[in-house]
Amino acid sequence: MFSKSKINDPAPKPDASSSSAASASSAAAPAAPKPSEFKASAPKAKPPASILSSDLHVTGNMKTTGDIQVEGTVEGDIRAHLLTIGETATIKGEVIADDVVINGRIVGRVRGLKVRLTSTARVEGDIIHKTIAIESGAHFEGSVQRQDDPLNPGSKSAPAQKPNPAS
Repeated sequence: MFSKSKINDPAPKPDASSSSAASASSAAAPAAPKPSEFKASAPKAKPPASILSSDLHVTGNMKTTGDIQVEGTVEGDIRAHLLTIGETATIKGEVIADDVVINGRIVGRVRGLKVRLTSTARVEGDIIHKTIAIESGAHFEGSVQRQDDPLNPGSKSAPAQKPNPAS
């Protein structure tokens, strides 16, 4: 019991010292950045992926720095960090993402650092990638091109085209 009272005693002492001394205020100031540093790391935690349900039909382009999971139909271009195309999804347009996981159908170009076509994927268009994985059973019609920076459309194509007109 005596040790419990000692534990309780130090708690009131810092309160009394912080209210009576200015040095305690300066001691509290270094403590304040630590929680704000913690808060600064909290926004870095990713929010959950935006999900477009199977009964949703979107016409237009979408752009986010976050993640998108598409289960419905999109007629337009999509740019995201992680893009997951569900088995029931259909995309008609260009897809650009760091990571692309295709379970459904895409009609259009795919650009991604990592592109994965699962066994249920159907892609009709070109794939420009840094790394690619195609599972057995995936349907793919188009060309595959590896680039170090596939997310920037003109990075590799433009230098290759400039020497040809100059010749």
